[in-house]
Amino acid sequence: MWRQTRLLDALTALCLTGALAMLAALLTIAWLRILPVQSVALSTPLVRVTPADIAEALQDRLSGNFLTISLGRVRSSLESLPWVRHANVRRVWPNQLVVVLTEQQPVAQWGNSGQEWVNAEGDVFAANLPAGLKSSLSGLPRLSGPPRTSAYLLGYYAESRQMLAPLQLSPVALTLSDRLSLEMLLSNGMVLKLGRDEMDGVSSMQRLNRFIAAYPRFVAGRQKLPASVDLRYSNGFALSPNRK
Repeated sequence: MWRQTRLLDALTALCLTGALAMLAALLTIAWLRILPVQSVALSTPLVRVTPADIAEALQDRLSGNFLTISLGRVRSSLESLPWVRHANVRRVWPNQLVVVLTEQQPVAQWGNSGQEWVNAEGDVFAANLPAGLKSSLSGLPRLSGPPRTSAYLLGYYAESRQMLAPLQLSPVALTLSDRLSLEMLLSNGMVLKLGRDEMDGVSSMQRLNRFIAAYPRFVAGRQKLPASVDLRYSNGFALSPNRK
């Protein structure tokens, strides 16, 4: 008799557990249907990110309802887009997500691939440029160098651009070799061979400053500009044969 009572209690408990589990499942389904996310609103204008990009990134990321959806997953998906630097996502009662995107702002090209860029913080990112926007970035300077040198080159570009402005010149490209030797292409087509940053006790910036001081007298007045100027000397520089 005692064993039968124990068995009956166990069966009752099992049925009760199953009923509770079924009730929880039904309540969950009902809950998800009560507060679905019905729209995603963008509060910033887009330049290089398209609505199609956003729709693809958010595919399968809007599971759950207004209260249970993971904002972290949505944000991570948006930040995986090449032209998105930061994303902020918030809920707006009762059924909307509001997205604020910060797009990458390229200030220079990186290398020669046409698919890598340097942003204002000096970070390199890879992104294909939409066909209709290629001309808008064609005037950006080109920086090239070993990994993790983009911030250095961007800073060098900004400083040298300011120094060259009085000569009506500007740097168009900076190339840092694997041996950390620097070359600069100017807007007039000349190449400046600046060498390593510290060579013979003289920095590459000091060598550039020396060239700027001598340019009006020894270079600008020539009938034909030299193809390149070698500044890797302790007390002067050498002009290559004239450009054709």
